[in-house]
Amino acid sequence: MAGPGVVLITGAAGGIGAATARTFARQGWSVALGYASSEGQTRAVAVECNALGADTLLVQGDVGEDADCKRIAGEVRERFGRIDVLVNNAARTTFAPHSDLDALSADDFLGLYRNNVVSVYQMTRAVAAIMRAQGSGAVVNVGSRAGITGGGSSMAYAASKAALHTLTRSLARSLAPEIRVNCIAPGFVDSSWHYRQSEEKGQKAKAAYAGKAVLKRVADTGNIADAIYWAATGALAMTGEVISMDAGMHLA
Repeated sequence: MAGPGVVLITGAAGGIGAATARTFARQGWSVALGYASSEGQTRAVAVECNALGADTLLVQGDVGEDADCKRIAGEVRERFGRIDVLVNNAARTTFAPHSDLDALSADDFLGLYRNNVVSVYQMTRAVAAIMRAQGSGAVVNVGSRAGITGGGSSMAYAASKAALHTLTRSLARSLAPEIRVNCIAPGFVDSSWHYRQSEEKGQKAKAAYAGKAVLKRVADTGNIADAIYWAATGALAMTGEVISMDAGMHLA
């Protein structure tokens, strides 16, 4: 990619999404920050990006709704005239022990597929015509180590991320040559995501993960944001890849 452009990030209110917004802002990009309900948090991220010199736009919507995805893409194009990068970061999980097959319902699976898979398909479809008209574009999906190993917060979450990894490859084939589609798959990331159940459980999980990983650490949100930025702007000969960012846990 020749230089700074316009990036649209879903799930930009915090964690990896907010870190990614700041990373693009530092490089002079215009940043559209997508959110579903956390308007106050997202505005705070926009203020940070503004302080870094970026022009920002807040776009509210439920990416599980196709009409919202189309509206979001239209609002970003109307404001900035183009969309160069889409980062599909919005996701959710359901916590359930893998040993308890009664802990999940069909609705748990369907809800996570809607939010973690269908939303990515719809949001990518919404920007594809814009990017193709420009002659170029990049999509970066945020997957998970859980989708590789079958572990993670629940079987439903792991299955949804595995589906997202496959969707990444399918979209890469479909949208080439104008649009590249890749996926970053983090392991444990030191962010609020892993402390949702409790601070104590999160800290124990962090320590256990760092103890096993060959790098003896966990990633922070900035590490993942840097990988997303590289996949979007630097990896011009790469598409259809799922890149593990797990501190070497896959080697343990």
